[in-house]
Amino acid sequence: FHGIISREQADEILAGVEGAYILRESQRQPGCYTLALRFGNQTLNYRLFYDGKHFVGEKRFESIHDLVTDGLITLYIETKASEYISKMTTNPIYEHIGYATLLREKVSRRLSRMKNESRKASFTSEENTPVEKITSLVRRAALTQNDNHFNYEKAHNFKVHTFRGPHWCEYCANFMWGLIAQGVRCSDCGLNVHKQCSKYVPNDCQPDLKRIKRVYCCDLTTLVKAHNTQRPMVVDSCIREIEARGLKSEGLYRVSGFTEHIEDVKMAFDRDGDKADISASIYPDINIIAGALKLYFRDLPIPVITYDTYSKFIEAAKIANPDERLEAIHEVLMLLPAAHYETLRYLMIHLKKVTLHEKENFMNAENLGIVFGPTLMRPPEDSTLATLNDMRYQKLIVQILIENEDVLF
Repeated sequence: FHGIISREQADEILAGVEGAYILRESQRQPGCYTLALRFGNQTLNYRLFYDGKHFVGEKRFESIHDLVTDGLITLYIETKASEYISKMTTNPIYEHIGYATLLREKVSRRLSRMKNESRKASFTSEENTPVEKITSLVRRAALTQNDNHFNYEKAHNFKVHTFRGPHWCEYCANFMWGLIAQGVRCSDCGLNVHKQCSKYVPNDCQPDLKRIKRVYCCDLTTLVKAHNTQRPMVVDSCIREIEARGLKSEGLYRVSGFTEHIEDVKMAFDRDGDKADISASIYPDINIIAGALKLYFRDLPIPVITYDTYSKFIEAAKIANPDERLEAIHEVLMLLPAAHYETLRYLMIHLKKVTLHEKENFMNAENLGIVFGPTLMRPPEDSTLATLNDMRYQKLIVQILIENEDVLF
């Protein structure tokens, strides 16, 4: 650190020493600091920030030395290979993974064997197999050959990642340079790519069960793709149990079960997945299972009726003419992601069955609309006023979906 000095003084100090750097305080803005770095026979000046870590751009470093090291690597690569970098994404190996053919064939054979044993293919049923050691790319390629795979489109959940040791991009097959944060990794399937390559990767994420830590609070599409099911197994399991022993239960879905027991069911699903025991011998009160189902929908990070379609549904509900309103609702339903649409369809079929026992359970489509409206759809902005203003339309949407499920779905 050289205190308050000018750019010219910093240039004199660093002259002729490639890769050298100093820190200085700005003459024009006291209290602001600059990193002066010698590269390419010139002195480069960067505004330096600190929030517990040092940074001049997106990457944050424990020490100035690491920041400079990473900066020199990046400057060198971008200077010497700029033309090559610009062409990296033009001929990706993403769709042509010949280097992994052998591993892919092993996976395919194993999938064929598993299909004969069970209708549910899963990569986590056996430990210490070659499948656990292969890259996400090979896993994705193998799954495309699996007839049981429900082909819902899902975007990758990329997050900046620091790789230990040399690493190569699984989109373009080129080296990922830098000291830290060299690229991004999909936190759902483990795909590793350059940040610039992530823009070109198709929405074909196949989540790995080992990366899915819980069932509740997990994105709906992520969960169904990880478990290779049409709908979240929570929905299937709870509805199956409710239809087996609870359709005539008075106040079904309106009467609350004990919160502690509902939390127990939630933890059972998070811990045991589709093997969770929610039978009458464990939870005799069917309201506990109904409460667990409602809690699952409330905990979704993106509601069943997504934020993107929320306003369109509300506008459709405001249409006075019943036929036009029904048509408008149908058009918006078509905009839902496939997994959301299938889950909503299945739930509405179930709720229609609930209304058929209205004489015993006192739950008609309007009552269920009041219960499920705020559960299935929430406004994008966290506004209490907007929620209150839209409640009657939320109720009406669910009521219409139940009453017309055979037409709308």
